[in-house]
Amino acid sequence: MEQPALSATELRVIVAVIGVFVLALIYFFGRPRKPGQGERRAAKRAEDARIEPTLGPADGQPEQGELDVSLRAELDRLGQGMAAKPSRSSVGVRPDRKIERIVTLFVAARPGEMLPGSDVVVAAEKAGLQFGDMGIFHRLASGKAEEGPVFSMANMVKPGSFDMTRLDSIETPGVTLFMTLPGPLPALDAWEMLLPTAQRLAELLDASVLDEERNALGRQRIAHLRDELRAWDRKQERNQIKPGR
Repeated sequence: MEQPALSATELRVIVAVIGVFVLALIYFFGRPRKPGQGERRAAKRAEDARIEPTLGPADGQPEQGELDVSLRAELDRLGQGMAAKPSRSSVGVRPDRKIERIVTLFVAARPGEMLPGSDVVVAAEKAGLQFGDMGIFHRLASGKAEEGPVFSMANMVKPGSFDMTRLDSIETPGVTLFMTLPGPLPALDAWEMLLPTAQRLAELLDASVLDEERNALGRQRIAHLRDELRAWDRKQERNQIKPGR
């Protein structure tokens, strides 16, 4: 059966509906697509992961010229933090090597007294110490200066350095002498230089020599330290012997 022809009005309605449908498709598929939830999270993670450039050393890292981190930690434990802005002198610069042990002595003023800064510097020079790296004093091994100091002397008061421009106005309860191992000399040889220097400083300053626990350094403790350092040297010698020899 033959279908009746559409009237002009019906044709116009159908064309209008189709036009609206086409416009709707163009609007829906043609507009910029917004990122989905997963994409927004990925973009946020990328933004968070971006690291802005910074100046200076990272937190927890030593500035150039400072002591090895393990040494700084030990000195902080003893209450002897080193200088935040160390001297740039080449005297007493330690080579970049692992520190396995620290031996410490104190030269302390008598109870209730203080040591004038100028007296400490004069005594240090008389005892054969040289002012240098980090703003502290060092004893160098003859012919081995490039291997670092045999031992060093720091101010007992933080930051540990000596401000040579204002010595007349500085007082301190004492100084810290410390040697790091391994060093330019065998441990026992280094100790035999450290101990007399501490005793000479104490004599010049009318002060007392204390051990690492800040007790009076007696003969028994001295003998014990000598035995420990002699054993340390033997261990180093064994480690240096190559297998097969």
